[in-house]
Amino acid sequence: MAKLHTNHTNSELYFVTENTGKFREAYEVLSKYGITLRQLSVKRIEIQSENLEEIAKFSAQQLIKQYNLELIVEDAGLFIEALNGFPGPFSSYVYKTIGVAGILKLMEGKTNRAAQFKSVVCYCSPKSKPAIFTGIVKGAISKEPRGLRGFGFDPIFIPEGSDKTFAEMSVEEKNSFSHRAKAFKAFTEYYLKQILKSR
Repeated sequence: MAKLHTNHTNSELYFVTENTGKFREAYEVLSKYGITLRQLSVKRIEIQSENLEEIAKFSAQQLIKQYNLELIVEDAGLFIEALNGFPGPFSSYVYKTIGVAGILKLMEGKTNRAAQFKSVVCYCSPKSKPAIFTGIVKGAISKEPRGLRGFGFDPIFIPEGSDKTFAEMSVEEKNSFSHRAKAFKAFTEYYLKQILKSR
């Protein structure tokens, strides 16, 4: 990926999410490049699919019809090697049902703790087709929850290159590793070069 430059813009985008933690992380990335990000806290339709890209793209296309705004949708999942990629695209539902404790229970006795977080960002506007950006961070599942920051499965995920879980990190520190920050940085490069320059 080419190096990002700090081009400041007056553009305004809407990130469709009810998760303020996700919004803070995305805002921190985009604000460095002068891009104003607004939170659109509404429910979105999520299709049942094993493909994060399909889920994000479908949601974005439905939301464009409804709101006619320049917007971003993100879908993310935790993929655990010893559980054959579970919970993957169903991470949000699994977190709500069995939570961190349930995942740790499933991991009891597993020596292979390898896992990865994947984020898929879909940008869509009334004037352009959906564009997809992906970020992946590899890491491991901890033996117990650690940290009070973050959200979701952050207390049990340790990214490669760190001995801390995501929940033990500040937003800025997490963004130096995270799948979400990588996806939003890829989007930012595209947005500055392809979208804003054409206006």
